[in-house]
Amino acid sequence: MTVFHFFNCAILTFGPHAVYYSATPLSEYDTLGTSVKAALVYLGTALVKLVCLATFLKVSENESFDPYQELLKALIGFIDVAGLYFALTQLTHRNISQNHKFQAVGLGWAFADSVLHRLAPLWVGARGLEFTWDYILQGLEANANLVFSISLAALGSLMWLRKNKPKTLVPIIYACAGIVATMPSITRSI
Repeated sequence: MTVFHFFNCAILTFGPHAVYYSATPLSEYDTLGTSVKAALVYLGTALVKLVCLATFLKVSENESFDPYQELLKALIGFIDVAGLYFALTQLTHRNISQNHKFQAVGLGWAFADSVLHRLAPLWVGARGLEFTWDYILQGLEANANLVFSISLAALGSLMWLRKNKPKTLVPIIYACAGIVATMPSITRSI
């Protein structure tokens, strides 16, 4: 029964990524290489974020709100935006359109995030003797993160790849990018 629970949670966590790849034109244009490159860029940015968080943030003894620390966390959150910029603009992509490029980069980004943050806890915890909803909720969180990552890649594609942006939308696009980059700090403080 524990292996059954593990497989259910693993399919819930990683299955939507495979379904998205096969259900969209990404599989027809062979964009798996682009997704793998984006996943490797995500792993690099996660390593840089880890080093920055360990170097610049202090561990507080109490749970008090420190605006300086939260601002620093938000600024470190922009490392993801820089990594996404690199993945969208600097990586060599095969002859794929802008629509498929941001989808492939967002899919690779989300899959790497799921593997990095959810595979080990799922492997250790979901095979336990006792049923818990935590791993099903982690799978649902991975699905929401898939939508979030593809939306962030689409926003990055609008910002950096599209040449004829309407002038009135440019401040809105950059404001949305700032909100998305600081979203983890915003949700933690609420």
